[in-house]
Order: sequence, then C-alpha cells, then structure tokens
Amino acid sequence: MHRLFVAIRPPASHRAALLDLMGGVAGARWQSDDQLHLTLRFVGEVDRHCANDLVDALRTIRFAPFQAALAGVGTFDRKGVVDTLWAGVEPRDPLASLHRKIDRACVAVGLPPESRAYRPHITLARFGRGGGLLDPFLRAHAALASPPFPVTHFALFESHLGHEGASYRPIAHFGEGHLPD
Repeated sequence: MHRLFVAIRPPASHRAALLDLMGGVAGARWQSDDQLHLTLRFVGEVDRHCANDLVDALRTIRFAPFQAALAGVGTFDRKGVVDTLWAGVEPRDPLASLHRKIDRACVAVGLPPESRAYRPHITLARFGRGGGLLDPFLRAHAALASPPFPVTHFALFESHLGHEGASYRPIAHFGEGHLPD
C-alpha cells in the first residue's frame, strides 16, 4: 500500500522564511524543511494499481500558471483542541480550482470525493493533546506575507510514517516549468 497526497512544494526561500518563524510554542512538533508543502488533495492509502491509475489521471490536468504567496497564520482544531498551526497561502481561487481538478481526477480512479472544505495552507506544527500557548505566536505572525512565487507544477508524494514523524518523497511531477528544489 502507498500513502499518497498531491501537493505544491514552495520555493526554498519561502520554506526558509517559514522555518525562521518556528519556535516559542511549547508542545509544538515543528515541521522540517522536507515536510513543508501546500497540500492540494490528501489521497490516503492505495494499492499500486490505483496509484498508477492516479498518476495517469493527474497527467491529464491542465492549469494556467499563477502566482501564490504566504498570507497570515492560523490553527485547525479537532473537537475544540488545536492540533495544527499553519501559514496561509493566497490567492485562494486558483488554488481551489486546481484542488477541484485534482479531486475530480481522484474520483475518476475510484477514490471518494474530498469531503472537507479546501483551505490553502502549509502546516508549520502539529500538537498532541493540549497544544501550547498559541496567542503570542498568532499575534506576532498575523501579518505574515511573502513575495509571490510561481505555481507551475504540482507533485504526487508518498508519505512514510516513522518514529521521527512523516517523511515525504515525490513520486511524480505534473505541470510545466522546473521541478521543485
């Protein structure tokens, strides 16, 4: 079985800016440089046949390149307890459009449609039970902004869970332009 997701890898300069933000929140499990990505669609565990079909379906996706930028920070919670700290990414419309195309490709190969609302973000940290005091971090970085970066491609990643957290490996790239660094 392969645990897959579709994502955009921000440029090294933007990842470095995010890494510079990280710290000062008790209980945070900060992401490493290799883990920083903008998820377009979580796929989950699939067999090799489905993974190959998904690669073929993703190859058919066409989109006009666009610019994206980091924009603010926020949190996700599960049952009222914060479990994720993230950096936002804008503009939402072209990212949501690309997300919908990828979701349709997933459905075409037999995967269930995405049921959650799409919110473009890059996960900065995860929390176990009772995340740290986040208000100072959220206030300090509420105005997070970056220069725009080009979105010309996306990738299918495989996720491997281990004792040190998840590691991600791109297995196929789609779109035009250069591959992510």
